[in-house]
Amino acid sequence: MSSVAVLTPESFAEHRSGLKDQENTGCVPEDEAYIPTYLEAFPPLPEKEAPGEKAGEPASVWGSKIRPIKASVITQVFHVPLEERRYKDNSQFGEGEEAKVCLDIMQRTGAHIELSLAKDQGLSIMVTGKLDSVMKARKEIVARLQTQLRSIPKEHHRFVIGKNGEKLQELELKTATKIAIPRPDDPSTNIRITGTKEGIEKARHEILLISAEQDKRAVERLSLEKAFHPFIAGAHNRLVQELSQETGARISIPPPSLPKDEIVITGEKEAVAMALSRIRAIYDDKKRKTTTISVEVKKSQHKYIIGPKGNTLQEILETTGVSVEMPPLDSGSETIILRGEPDKLGPALTQVYAKAKSVMVVEVTAPAWLHRYIIGKKGQNIGRITQQLPRVHIEFTDGEERISLEGPTEEVEQAQAQIQEIIKDLLVRMDYTEVIIEQRFHRHLIGKNGANINRIKEQYKVSVRIPQDSERSGLVRIEGDPKGVQMARRELIEMVQRMENERTKDLIVEQKFHRTIIGQKGEKIKEVRDKFPEVIINFPDPAQKSDIVQLRGPKNEVENKIIADLVRPPIFFLSISPYLSTFEFTAAFFLLQIENSFSLSVPIFKQFHKNIIGKGGANIKKIREETTTKIDLPTENSNSEMIVITGRKSNCEAARERILSIQRELANMKEAEVAIPSKLHNSLIGSKGCLVRSIMEDCGGVHIHFPSEGSGSDKVTIRGPVEEVEKAKKQLLQLAEEVNNFTAELQAKPEYHKFLIGRGGANIRRVRDKTGARIIFPSPDDTEQELITIVGKEEAVRLAQKELESLVKNLDDVVEDSMVVDARHHRHFVCRRGQVLRELAEEYGGVAVSFPRTGANSQRVTLKGAKDCVDAAKKRIQEIIEDLESQVCVEVAIPQRFHRAIMGPKGCRIQHITRENEVQIKFPERDDSAAGQDAPPQENGEVSPEVEFAPRKCDIITIAGHEEKCEMAKAALLALVPITEEVEVSYELHRYIMARRAAGSGR
Repeated sequence: MSSVAVLTPESFAEHRSGLKDQENTGCVPEDEAYIPTYLEAFPPLPEKEAPGEKAGEPASVWGSKIRPIKASVITQVFHVPLEERRYKDNSQFGEGEEAKVCLDIMQRTGAHIELSLAKDQGLSIMVTGKLDSVMKARKEIVARLQTQLRSIPKEHHRFVIGKNGEKLQELELKTATKIAIPRPDDPSTNIRITGTKEGIEKARHEILLISAEQDKRAVERLSLEKAFHPFIAGAHNRLVQELSQETGARISIPPPSLPKDEIVITGEKEAVAMALSRIRAIYDDKKRKTTTISVEVKKSQHKYIIGPKGNTLQEILETTGVSVEMPPLDSGSETIILRGEPDKLGPALTQVYAKAKSVMVVEVTAPAWLHRYIIGKKGQNIGRITQQLPRVHIEFTDGEERISLEGPTEEVEQAQAQIQEIIKDLLVRMDYTEVIIEQRFHRHLIGKNGANINRIKEQYKVSVRIPQDSERSGLVRIEGDPKGVQMARRELIEMVQRMENERTKDLIVEQKFHRTIIGQKGEKIKEVRDKFPEVIINFPDPAQKSDIVQLRGPKNEVENKIIADLVRPPIFFLSISPYLSTFEFTAAFFLLQIENSFSLSVPIFKQFHKNIIGKGGANIKKIREETTTKIDLPTENSNSEMIVITGRKSNCEAARERILSIQRELANMKEAEVAIPSKLHNSLIGSKGCLVRSIMEDCGGVHIHFPSEGSGSDKVTIRGPVEEVEKAKKQLLQLAEEVNNFTAELQAKPEYHKFLIGRGGANIRRVRDKTGARIIFPSPDDTEQELITIVGKEEAVRLAQKELESLVKNLDDVVEDSMVVDARHHRHFVCRRGQVLRELAEEYGGVAVSFPRTGANSQRVTLKGAKDCVDAAKKRIQEIIEDLESQVCVEVAIPQRFHRAIMGPKGCRIQHITRENEVQIKFPERDDSAAGQDAPPQENGEVSPEVEFAPRKCDIITIAGHEEKCEMAKAALLALVPITEEVEVSYELHRYIMARRAAGSGR
C-alpha cells in the first residue's frame, strides 16, 4: 500500500479560505488564527549572486525570519488491490458496505473520504483533513476495508509451480523476478520474491490471484458402500455424467476392480455441494428400496455374464435397474449377488441365466504333435471350419493334448464333430518318433543350406524337427507317413554313426607338391576321391601358402588307406620312389606322419601375441617356414595364453625357443619368491581369488602362485616382467600386513564399475593413492555383481568408502544433455550395429547416446545418464570427432585384375591390414567392361615395353585414417601385388623346363 500527498497553489488557497471561514466561526483557536500566504510558506530559492551586487546585501527572503506554520489540511491517496478488498460486490458500488463504513469513519474522525473504482477493480481512496484526522481515518480504513496480508497455503504452492514448473517459469519471465517456493518437506509457507519493486508487486499480485482462485474450489470425499456405486454411476456411467454436466462438479467413482468405497467430488464450492446432495439422495433412496438375492453359477460361465469390458452387466442394469455383483475372477467363489427393487429381480435373474448358458465350452483331446496337422497348411483346415461357423472360437494350447471350442451350443457341436473326424483320419495315416542325437552332429545332419535334411524330407515325405542350438536339446522329432518315419529315422542314425567314426587329420605336405597330388585338371585327386567317396579332402588356397592338407572321413580310411593313395609316388617321386616298394613307401610315410604329430603348448602373455605374429604375419610365417611346424594361436576374443606347436619334436622345441626369445626381448621377464606365512594365504587369496586377482590385474597380468593348501610352505612365486614383479611383490607384502585390519563393502550398479575404475584404472588409482586402501571389484563369475570390497586400515577404508559413495551418489543423479556433432561423422558412431555407442555405454556408466535418425536434418546428439558420465562421454565423443577430422584419404592405384588376390579368401588380408594399421580401406566398384583392358598388349607373346600403367577409376583403392597409418597400409597393399620377373635361360633348355612342368615337377 502506498500514500500520496497532493498540494498545489490552487489547492492551498482553497484550504486557506476554508480555514479563514473556520476562524470567522470561531472553530479555530486564537493562537492558530494567522494563516501565511503561499509565498510566505514556500519562498523561492535564492538565485546566484550578480557581479555588481554587494556581498553584505541579502540575496532573497530566505534570510528573513518566517513564522512557523501552526496547522494545515492535507490530502492522502492510497490504493487497495482487488485481492485485498474486504467487500468485492461491485454491482452496488457507492451504496454497499464500503460506503457505510466510509460514512462511519468520516463521522468519527472528521476527515473527508472519497472512493473511486480503478480499471483493475481495485479501490482508490482519497482522505482529506487535518493530519491527525487523516491518520486516524487511514488506520480505520485499512482495518475495516482492506483484508490483511496472508501467507499462501501449502496446498496452493503446486498451482503456483504448475506442471513441470511451467507456470512458475512463465511468472518469473513475465515479472522479471526470482520466486523461491519452499520444498514440500519444508514446514515454511513463505514464498520469497526477489526483483524490482514493480516486479515484486506484480508477482505478488499474480500469486495471490492463483491462491484466491484455488480458495474458490472445494474437494469432498464421500464414503458409500461399494455395492451402491453402480446405481450412482448408472448404466454405462450415463447418470454420473449427467450429474457432472448439471452441477459443473467433477465426480470420480472408483472402478469395480478397485476395492475402494470413496467417491471424490471436486469443483466450485456450490457445484460440489449440489453434486454431494444429489449423490446422497440417490444412495439413501436405493438403500431404502433395494434388496438382494444370491445365485450359484459355474465359474467358467462368469465371463459370459460379465461380457466384453463388462458390457453385459451394464445392459442388465440398463434394462432392469438391477446391479449384478460378480466375485473376483481369481477367487474360487461361484456366488453371484443381484441387488435391486424386488419386482425387478426376477427379470434380471432370467437375463443372468440366459447369458450364462448362451455360450458352450467343449474340449477335444488330440496329441500335441498332431495339432499343426489339424490346423493344416497355412491354417486351411481350421479356416474352413471357422468360415462355416464364424461364432465358434477354437484355441490350441501349446504342449497340451487338448483343443478348446467356445461358442453357441449348436455351432460348437458341429465344429467338434468336424475336428474329431480330422483327428481320426490323421491318426490312421500319420505317426511320429523321437530320437536323441548329440547336438554337435545337428549341423552335419542339416547339411550345407539344409541340403541333407531337405533331401530326407522330400524322399520319405516326413517332417523333421531339429532343435535350435539355443535350446541345448538333442531330441530330434520325425513326423509323417509311418513307413517314411521309420526309414528317415534309420538314415539319420546311420549318418550319426558315420560321423561318430569320422576323424579329421592334418597332413603337412609342402605346398609345391599340392599341384602334383591334384594332377592335371584334378584327375589324380578325383581318382582318390572316387576310391574313398566318404572322405573329404581339403587343400589350402594357394594364396595362403599353407602346407596343411586336411582329411575328414571314416577313421580307418582317413588314417590308413587314403594316406597311401594320396601321397603315393608324387611327394618322393624324384628321390625315393624308384628304390622303395609300395609297402616300404607306405611304412616310411607313416613313420614320417608319427614323427610330425608331436605337439606342445607354450604360455605367452596375451599382449605379446601380436608381436609374435608380426607385421602382416611376417614373424610367425618365418618361424613356421624355418622350423617346418604348424603353430596355432588363440583367437583375439579368447582368454587363453597358450600357443600350440605341432610337428617334429626337435622342430617344435626350436619353434618354442624362438617364440620365447621374442617374449624375453619384449619384456624383461623375471621370477621371484616372497615368504608369507602360510596361515595368511587363504586371506590373501580372498573369496574366489578376488584379492590376488586384483593384484595380478593391477600389475600388468603377472602370475602369482601360492603353494598347495596343507603343504606348510611359505613361499609364494611371482612371474612376469621385472618392474611388474617388484610392484606385485610390494603390494602382496603390504596386503599381508593389512589383511587382518579392516574390510568394508559397498553396493554399486555393475554398469557403474567401468566408470568408477576409469580409463586405464585412472579413477580407482587416484582413490587408492589418496586413501591407501585396496578396492576390489567383482569378477564376471561372481554372483554378487554389485558388491565392491575395500580392504586396508580402518581409517583408509572409511575414507575410500566415503569417496566411492560420493561418486556413486553422483552417478545416480540422471541428467540429460546434448551436443552438436557434424552430420558427416554420425555414421562412424552408428555403423557396425552401434559398436562405438556400445563401447561408450560400457565405459561411461551406461550413458545413453542418441543420434538423430537417418535423413533427419539435425546435428544435435542427446546424452542421458549420470552427470559425471555424461560429461566424460561428451569429452570422449569430442576426442573421437577431433581424431576423425585429423584423418586423411590416400589413394593407391592397383590394376583391378589384382584386387581379388589382394583381398584374399573372404577378405582376410584386407581385414588384417585394416586391423593392424587402424584404417579403413574401400575398393572401387568392379568395372567388367574394362576387364579385357587390364592386361597390357602383347607382341609375339611378350609385353610391349613402351606401354605404361594408366590408372582408371576402377583401379583406385581409397585408404582413410591417420596419414602415417595410411602410408603403412598403402605399402602393405602394394606388397601384396603380384610381380613378374624375367630370367634368362638358354633356348636349348626351354623344352626341358616345359617337359618338367607338364610332368608336375615343382623345381
